[in-house]
This record gives sequence, C-alpha cells and structure tokens, in this order.
Amino acid sequence: MNTFAALADDTRREIVTLVAKNGELTSTEISRNFKMSSPAISQHLKVLKEAKLLQMKKEAQKRIYSLDSSGINEMEDWLLDIKNLWNKRLDKLEKYLLKIKKEKGRD
Repeated sequence: MNTFAALADDTRREIVTLVAKNGELTSTEISRNFKMSSPAISQHLKVLKEAKLLQMKKEAQKRIYSLDSSGINEMEDWLLDIKNLWNKRLDKLEKYLLKIKKEKGRD
C-alpha cells in the first residue's frame, strides 16, 4: 500500500500524528488513545509499517513504533513535484496575461 492510501484512513492519520508528537510509542500506548480493539489498532499499525510511515522495533515483549522518514520523504518528494508543475503552469499563465495586457495597451 502506498503512503497516501495508508493515510486515507482517519485512524491511521491520527496514529501517525500521535507518534510524531511523542517520538516513540508502544502499541499499547497507541491503543490507549482509541476506542477500538487492540487487534484493530494492530492492523492499522501493520498498514502504516508496510507503507513505510512507521517503523517498529522490538524490545522484549514490547513493539515500539516511531516515524519512518522514508515514507514521509516519498510523500514530500511527490508534493514538491506537483508544486513545481503547478508553478510552471502559473508562470505560463502570467506570461500570457502580460502579453495580452501589452497587446491591449497598443490598441
């Protein structure tokens, strides 16, 4: 699952925000913030891990989650590409409008 599809779900966005604010959280600490079963939260964590938005390390019986910069960077790169394409289109529009303004000034 890609990063944007993973974040299409409200709960998963909330989990990412929660982990971002706290740095590292165990799956139990994450579960305490939601009114759903631990297995349901585990499924969300699995999706976020597969999408490279969260990474998990094991310490004894604990699973500790933190942000995974690779998924965040992938989204950031895509957004920058879209922003650059949009800026190019706006630059072309500006040139066209200046050309029309200049032509009307000659009339």
